[in-house]
Amino acid sequence: MKLVLTLLLFTAVLSGCKSTPPMYMYENYSESFYTLKKESGHESDAQWQSSLESIIRKSNAKALRVPPGIYANLGYIQLKANNYPKAIEFFEQEKNIYPESIIFMDNLIQKAKVKG
Repeated sequence: MKLVLTLLLFTAVLSGCKSTPPMYMYENYSESFYTLKKESGHESDAQWQSSLESIIRKSNAKALRVPPGIYANLGYIQLKANNYPKAIEFFEQEKNIYPESIIFMDNLIQKAKVKG
């Protein structure tokens, strides 16, 4: 009986040590967004875009879901640059991955279509 209890306790302890893999890979999202807001301008926009694209590449390489808002932020950057077709493409990707964003993304898509 003691052996069974010892084995059960040992199994319980070992099963508690397993860590779950991350759901998303945000990388340096917070730092790059802070830099964008602190030092707004074309150069910081380009750095932020590069950071977002890196998050997408690394998420895809690790077979992780791209974090929420990444495609929407890329779409916003394209919208600011008057690249409406590319903005719409990113908004559509965000909408497809995160259906809960459909209303917001559809509004942004409509605005991009009107401007473009």
